[in-house]
Amino acid sequence: MTEIVPVSGPELVTYADELAALLVETVAGGSSVGFLAPLDRDAAAEWWRGRAAAVEAGGLRVWLARDGERVAGTIGLVPSPLPNARHRAEVAKLMVRPSARGRGLGRALLAAVEHAAADDGITLLVLDTESGSPAERLYRAAGWTRCGSVPDYASDPAGVLKPTTFYYKAVGVVPEGLRG
Repeated sequence: MTEIVPVSGPELVTYADELAALLVETVAGGSSVGFLAPLDRDAAAEWWRGRAAAVEAGGLRVWLARDGERVAGTIGLVPSPLPNARHRAEVAKLMVRPSARGRGLGRALLAAVEHAAADDGITLLVLDTESGSPAERLYRAAGWTRCGSVPDYASDPAGVLKPTTFYYKAVGVVPEGLRG
């Protein structure tokens, strides 16, 4: 059974090596999550350890999907630090191990973040993904709205520039006085 749990900064450090393996697999599989292939596992672990301070400070929230003791997936939420944007957050680094795909884990991670955001008073989520990627099907099926794309926004793991598509989703309830 897979369990989705939020992690603290110290817990993130504890899981850094497993998260590094997940990140390396994801990049090697061609997913555009901000890194180029081949990604060194030690560098990936250091990147994860470097996120611990942001988690402790509240600038980043991370959830793990654990299948027993093994990390099967992860997702992050980056609340906006701007005073006029405290109602929104960015979903980041949704990754599922290739061996765990096709079982609804990506959808479950996304739902966990959506519920947690709404519970925290966040009413708008945004994310971006490589245009034409399998992730787009997941986001559309989960009720996210495509709002446009930008050509040559980021390179894929092979270093080739690709377009990126942006999505948003309203979650929670917007207080009456804040509606536009």
